[in-house]
Amino acid sequence: MLACIGLFAGLMQACSLYPDPVEMQKPVIYQVFTRLFGNDTNVNEHNGDRSVNGCGTMADFTPKALGEIRNLGATHIWYTGIIEHATQTDFSAFGIARDHRAIVKGKAGSAYAIKDYYDIDPDIATSVLSRMKEFDALVDRTHKAGLKMIIDFVPNHVARQYHSDVCQDGVQDLGAADDTTMHFSPTNNFYYFPGHQFTADFDLQADEDSPYIEQPARATGNDVFSSHARKDDWYETVKLNYGIDYTAGRINHFDPVPSTWNKMLGILQFWADKGVDGFRCDMAEMVPSEFWGWAIPQVKETHPGIIFIAEIYGPDAYRRYIHEGGFDYLYDKVGLYDTLRAVTCGNANAEAITHCWQAVDDIRPNMLSFLENHDEQRIASDFFAGDGEHGRAPMLVAATISTGPVMLYFGQELGERGMDDEGFSGRDGRTTIFDYWTVSTISRWRNKGKFDGRKLTPQEIDLQTFYKKLLNLCESERAIREGDFYDLMYVNPLSDSFNPHRHYAYLRRYGKEVLLCVANFDDKEATVDIHIPEQVFELYGLKSKTKVKAVNLLTDEATTIAFSPSVPVRVTVPALNGVIMKIK
Repeated sequence: MLACIGLFAGLMQACSLYPDPVEMQKPVIYQVFTRLFGNDTNVNEHNGDRSVNGCGTMADFTPKALGEIRNLGATHIWYTGIIEHATQTDFSAFGIARDHRAIVKGKAGSAYAIKDYYDIDPDIATSVLSRMKEFDALVDRTHKAGLKMIIDFVPNHVARQYHSDVCQDGVQDLGAADDTTMHFSPTNNFYYFPGHQFTADFDLQADEDSPYIEQPARATGNDVFSSHARKDDWYETVKLNYGIDYTAGRINHFDPVPSTWNKMLGILQFWADKGVDGFRCDMAEMVPSEFWGWAIPQVKETHPGIIFIAEIYGPDAYRRYIHEGGFDYLYDKVGLYDTLRAVTCGNANAEAITHCWQAVDDIRPNMLSFLENHDEQRIASDFFAGDGEHGRAPMLVAATISTGPVMLYFGQELGERGMDDEGFSGRDGRTTIFDYWTVSTISRWRNKGKFDGRKLTPQEIDLQTFYKKLLNLCESERAIREGDFYDLMYVNPLSDSFNPHRHYAYLRRYGKEVLLCVANFDDKEATVDIHIPEQVFELYGLKSKTKVKAVNLLTDEATTIAFSPSVPVRVTVPALNGVIMKIK
């Protein structure tokens, strides 16, 4: 039975039974929190405001900076925090209404509490009045650096004081025509609680002269259909109405097309027309798949190369959001990420990785793998592995297990710990998305725009070199970029020379080129014997040889190995690392 499973896995890829993503390239996405990347202030006062802690801008993404990101192996850059969001910083001198502090998280505010879908966040502009021109220039620089641009589309919720003051002529603002006397109407953009004022279990006055008043109250962004919000809710946001009456048993009202659908399509088209190459869609499964299936094809009709990535956590919805919703890629969080994290921390066996790809084998090229992003804790944090070195083995697997995209979060390649106590964020193992701050590793890597490595430690340089080597293989090696996958775990049970609890082995193949990938999650170097079954040679038409040249693509070291079903491949795998042996 196990042999059949292994053969079936190879056949699935050989026969190309997957739905085709929009592009053959294997995307390597570098996520960067825009306002933090270029901040060199290094004051880092707890809960400090912009005037004290400083803020990076779009101008910090110079051709040199973007070239360095491209050299890391990135094909796409996801600029997080581009669109204007609520903030405690006062930009009223520039015609931007001030936000009430009680409903803004952190001094800088969350990039996911959108205040104006049609505008650029003033924090990241060198000249606030020229912020859209600066964005246009950023698009141009990004493309000239050989990178494609991804920005966030936050469709489920907006800031409580949302108002667009720069929307296009003829575009009606969200909520402008709502009937606030009705809890639900498909023509409304929000859900209301007539006769009820918004209340919370925290101070709605905060540092203001008067309290924040919302009458009638609206539903809160994390599906809180109540006039009351708690401190652990997404209280700074309000839920958008896509035509679902939640309090009446989730009844859908999609015909005629709800008002919110048309307005959100207009927003997508606006940014696509600006030259954006893709959208990372925040909490996509909190928005009905029917909307995505209606909107995405219309955007792609005018912008055929654009990609859509869904932040999604419900495996039962995966195929619906691909086949009906039209998404190109989905977060592989509750499968691969959770498993790799558990294996890295010693809470699961490496052989559990097999179940991850089996669960999504029919849609595997559509699954986006990662080990860090703005929501997750840093690998090097005390809450995860405690050291960025522990990220090498799982990142090898994340990057090479499929033809689907792989993503890393800025600073991951330098072992950024995320253990600062910034302010609203607190010391939680994450890099803040709420506060003004300088990220030490990134600031030292940038070294005031020189990127000369002089301020990095030898360990940071070595780790960055590993990431650069690995991620560039995703583009240069066709076996990784578009080849077949064959899991070898079923023919390599526990033995003196192989430990499936801490070792994971598989093949990638394109034509007559074969890559043997072995990840070692153990803190000890291991010399392992990898058995390759007869089915591999039959399936791919490969010749069995007792001696063949092989090169470890991570180190460029050449060696001679056996490549035969009768003689195991013997390789030495460094601790907390891996090998990618290229066999021709």
